[in-house]
Amino acid sequence: MNEEDIYKTVRDPSAEILFKERKSKFFGYAFPISSEDDVKPIIESLRKKHHTANHVCYAWQLGEKTHSYRANDDGEPNNSAGMPIYGQIQSFDVTNVLIAVVRIFGGTKLGVGGLIQAYRTAAQMALDSAIIIEKTIESHFQLHFGYPEMDKVMRSIKQKGITIVSQKMELKCSLLISVRESEAAQTKQLFEEMQHVAIKTKG
Repeated sequence: MNEEDIYKTVRDPSAEILFKERKSKFFGYAFPISSEDDVKPIIESLRKKHHTANHVCYAWQLGEKTHSYRANDDGEPNNSAGMPIYGQIQSFDVTNVLIAVVRIFGGTKLGVGGLIQAYRTAAQMALDSAIIIEKTIESHFQLHFGYPEMDKVMRSIKQKGITIVSQKMELKCSLLISVRESEAAQTKQLFEEMQHVAIKTKG
């Protein structure tokens, strides 16, 4: 088992959690995301849901091997909300995830230290309530071959437990296959050694 091609993410949107601090309410949420485009609609739906909220602060991280992330304080003092939330994403070692914390002000100022603690706690509770799963990083290849090669290609795919993502069986056959990243090199070699079979790495 190669640990390097495994990453952790949340399986489904978590249940809403509530953390209260000196009458302020902090609602925490964890969402699985696959691109930055997923973020805005989720944040907008939370603003609609909590229309009396003063702040909807969040942080997200994307990518399996190299990460991109963003932290947003949404009007709270600099680095008092987004970064503490992002700290929990790092602490739980999850990616492809958005953590949002909605604050409804309760009349008592918490100060920067109090805010950091409250946002961190709400983010931690949201991740605690989420189902965290492990996924493998996949590599994709396109195979091209003629009908005479069909049997040996399909036999190898079955033996190695390779996933077929899509297939086109016309005059020439074309398969898009998916394997664990740690098995990519040997899979490529396997098909490169077959006569009349072309294999190409897909981005």
